[in-house]
Amino acid sequence: MSDLLVAIVVSACLGALIGLIRQWDEQADRHPGDFAGVRTHTFWAMLGCLGAYANAALAPYTFLAVLLLVSAHLIAQLFATRDLGPPGTTSFAGAMLTIFCGALVCWEDTKSAVVVAATTMVLLGLKGPIHEWTRTISARDIRALLQFVAISGVILPLAPNRALGPLGAFNPFSTWLMVVLISAIGYGGYIAIRFVGARAGIFLTGVLGGLVSSTASTLAFSRRSREEPHLSDHYSLAVVAACTVMLPRVLIITGLVDRDFAATLAVPFILMASPGIGYAVWVWLRHRPQVREGDVPPLENPLGLWTAIKFAALYSAIAFLVRIFREQGWSHGLLPLSFVSGLTDMDAISLSVAREHGGAVTGPDLATRAVVLATVSNTLLKSGMAWVLGSPGLKRRIVAILGATAFLGAAWILFGPGGFTLSAAPAGAG
Repeated sequence: MSDLLVAIVVSACLGALIGLIRQWDEQADRHPGDFAGVRTHTFWAMLGCLGAYANAALAPYTFLAVLLLVSAHLIAQLFATRDLGPPGTTSFAGAMLTIFCGALVCWEDTKSAVVVAATTMVLLGLKGPIHEWTRTISARDIRALLQFVAISGVILPLAPNRALGPLGAFNPFSTWLMVVLISAIGYGGYIAIRFVGARAGIFLTGVLGGLVSSTASTLAFSRRSREEPHLSDHYSLAVVAACTVMLPRVLIITGLVDRDFAATLAVPFILMASPGIGYAVWVWLRHRPQVREGDVPPLENPLGLWTAIKFAALYSAIAFLVRIFREQGWSHGLLPLSFVSGLTDMDAISLSVAREHGGAVTGPDLATRAVVLATVSNTLLKSGMAWVLGSPGLKRRIVAILGATAFLGAAWILFGPGGFTLSAAPAGAG
């Protein structure tokens, strides 16, 4: 089979797939007419392929002529069928993209053609859910999105990328880049919760809440358990899921800064995650908890300019202290700093240590233990919050699971690789 025939067949298949989704969408919405379905999109893709071939081998401007003719036909159809549900801008864009899919195949860029076709199909098929989701977006969500655009697209490019301050510990660009990273992860989890809503189920809600803030999720679900004590096991699963997902979240953000350092955290974090994973599997197999309307507690939007500024200040302060410990050889000061920092924010200490872990003081063993210790203190804090704010049923479950998590982390700090060496080192050793 010649190359041209192969290109025609591939183009026709891609066009048919796009047309299938388009026709299904029209029929699902009961559109009065069948303007552009499987056959039409197949023809458009083949026209794009043949037009691109003729443009290169036979007659210049053939591909341009195909685009103009199809565009003219769409415009004519717009006026001819105005009262019968004429094609809109989506139909026009779909037609043009289908033509270019055929042209890309002819130009031997089939991968790009497949990506364009797949994206077009997804956007056409998700029209209903997208419209439904956008109707749930509030003015506060829009303001938060605009703030994220300002944080990432305005402030970050303007931040100077050079070392400033004592010991060169403050780099405005690097500091704000960490702000953008944390804001993106937290805001992504918040949007996911807003998108799925009560349909998510309590476990998925807890997982997504852990991406936003495991501390805020623990607080919200613990309070809800006191209001509805008969659903304590229901909310316990959400708290455990949120606190457990914090561990891979920390792995991800440290891996974006230093992949080798994140790899050293894998073993202790897997160990610490085992109680939460075991509990979640036990609850799921015993009785899958179903979410009811109103079961999902409201979580505050984690994104805001003031929140970003506070995180930047905290991160800068911790990074400065870590740099002082490194320069002065005060290895004994890093672990207490990590424990205290973990009580306030896991991200700041994790990112600060990840950036400095190659130094003489913050070597791999000590750096890993510092982050694990911060995780232990953060876990103990959330366990205490659940004990104070939760129902009796939630208290027992959360204290047992998070207590086991903290115990395993502490055991790894003491008895893991290099543990005795660290504990036996002199106080001022580097």
